[in-house]
Amino acid sequence: MPKQKTPPLAHSPTHRLTTSKPVVGILMGSDSDWPVMEQAAKTLESFGVGWEAHVHSAHRSPELVRRYVSMAAARGVCIIIAGAGGAAHLAGVAAAHTILPVIGVPIESKSLKGLDSLLSTVQMPKGVPVATVAIDSAANAAVLAVQCLALHDARLQRALAAYKERLAVGVQEADRKLGAAPRR
Repeated sequence: MPKQKTPPLAHSPTHRLTTSKPVVGILMGSDSDWPVMEQAAKTLESFGVGWEAHVHSAHRSPELVRRYVSMAAARGVCIIIAGAGGAAHLAGVAAAHTILPVIGVPIESKSLKGLDSLLSTVQMPKGVPVATVAIDSAANAAVLAVQCLALHDARLQRALAAYKERLAVGVQEADRKLGAAPRR
C-alpha cells in the first residue's frame, strides 16, 4: 500500500487558540513529521491549551532551533515537544539551549522502525534531560505537557481528571463487551 502524501505543514505551521496564547511549542525536524506531531496539537486543543508548531532541524538549521528555544519562554511558551526521526537529535539540541522542559517524540524511521529515533532521543547526558515518550506517541507527549501545566492550573486539573475517567469508562466498556462474548 503506498504511503499517503503528507499534507503541507503550511496549513497549520503556527496555531493559536482564540482562548489562549501558545504555551506549548511543537517542533519537528521535517514537515513529513507533521502527521505524527499533529496528534500532539489535537490533544492540546482538546484540553484548551494553546500551541504553536515549527519545522526546525537539529542538523540542517541548528541556529533556528537555538534561537527558537532560547526565546520561547519570553513569548510565554512553558514546555517544548520535539519530534524527529532517524538521528533524532532535535529534542536534545532543544534541551541544551533552554531551561524549559523538553518532551521528545521519537518518530518511526524506515530503516530501524524508530528504534534509532528512540535511542537518539532518550540517551541524553547528565544535566540535559529530555522526557521521552514511546515511538510516534505525540498524543502522550501532549498529555504529559498538560499534566505539567496542570500543576498550577485548576481548570487543567479538572480536565485531566475527566480525561482519566473517560479512559477508565472505555476500559470498563471493553471489559463488558468481552464478558458478553460467547466462550468456547
